[in-house]
Amino acid sequence: MGTMKRRYRLFFLVIVLLAILIFAIPAAFAIDFNAKQMILKDVTTGTVLLERDADVQMFPSSMSKLMTLYVLFEKLKAGGIALESTFAVSENAWRMQGSKMFVQVGTDVTVEDLIQGIIVQSGNDACIVVAETLGGSEAGFADMLNEAGKKMGLTGSHFTNSTGWPDDNHYTTAADLAILAEHLIHDFPEYYPYFLEKEFTYSGITQPNRNLLLARDLGVDGLKTGHTEIAGFGIVLSANKDNRRLVLVVNGLSSMAERAKEGEMLLRHGFRDYEAIKLADPSQSVASVPVFYGAQDEVKLVPAMAAAITIPRGKRESLKFTLHHDDQVKAPIAKGTKLGTLDVQWDGKIRRSIELVAAESVEPAGFMKRLGLGFHHFTGM
Repeated sequence: MGTMKRRYRLFFLVIVLLAILIFAIPAAFAIDFNAKQMILKDVTTGTVLLERDADVQMFPSSMSKLMTLYVLFEKLKAGGIALESTFAVSENAWRMQGSKMFVQVGTDVTVEDLIQGIIVQSGNDACIVVAETLGGSEAGFADMLNEAGKKMGLTGSHFTNSTGWPDDNHYTTAADLAILAEHLIHDFPEYYPYFLEKEFTYSGITQPNRNLLLARDLGVDGLKTGHTEIAGFGIVLSANKDNRRLVLVVNGLSSMAERAKEGEMLLRHGFRDYEAIKLADPSQSVASVPVFYGAQDEVKLVPAMAAAITIPRGKRESLKFTLHHDDQVKAPIAKGTKLGTLDVQWDGKIRRSIELVAAESVEPAGFMKRLGLGFHHFTGM
């Protein structure tokens, strides 16, 4: 009798373990978060991993200071100003409320100090100094911000000031902030390390960086926090780990602690539960297409550029590839001419469309070959 009970217990235990394993597999990729707007993107492969209302307009608070920094970095890179250049502090900048760098009216501040004052201390006063110097006024500088945003493809944003101070006409989206973060990282590698600074002292006042995740083992190296009563707490984050870079934007959270907790949870999820997979290599032929009236009978198709995708771990087998190209193309064909696409599907959606091009040029056939092809086409022989 005792042996039978032990067998039943063992059998029950096996069933429970199997159930845990079965239900744990999909659960590994399900995650709850509280942000009202959010986007998590693997910028190494250009893949959006998670999003919520990423294209919905929102108040960006101090996260929009990234746009102010972008325009300032552009001016630095163009050579019109240098890190040692100084900007004058107006009474308007000195009186600015909210988070402050504590610049003093009538003094001159170096551009390098202003960069640190904006990134680390989130200084509204520092932003006004930059805006008035580069744009002549807040309104003039806002025009510069909107022009720069338009050039980089921000479709859901409009800026009226340099600080993110609440204004009904000052808004952006989580998706746009992710694009802006990518540009800051890729366009200005020489200035991006400022985002790693954990504290900065100015006017004898030391302030910590409000990005609490810089101190945790996540690979976080930027970018900017934000908070207003109307917008809640938000942050634009980037982390580089295991040859992958993730960009995360969250907004609409209830506290600084929740912002840090949610940011850490989503970044760990992105690194732990997803993997990057190489899809295409320009040196590898994908297919061949017959060539009509060509010096050669077919042309190989290759990807126009290297392509990769990020998907949940263990889902490689679920990827589906669909090839699209003409049944026959006519010579002449120049190398690099687009001749088809390769669609990559996962979970019922097309996640990538890879452009396929001619691997080599194909010249027209000589007279005798064209004559023979024409005869064959006419007679069917």
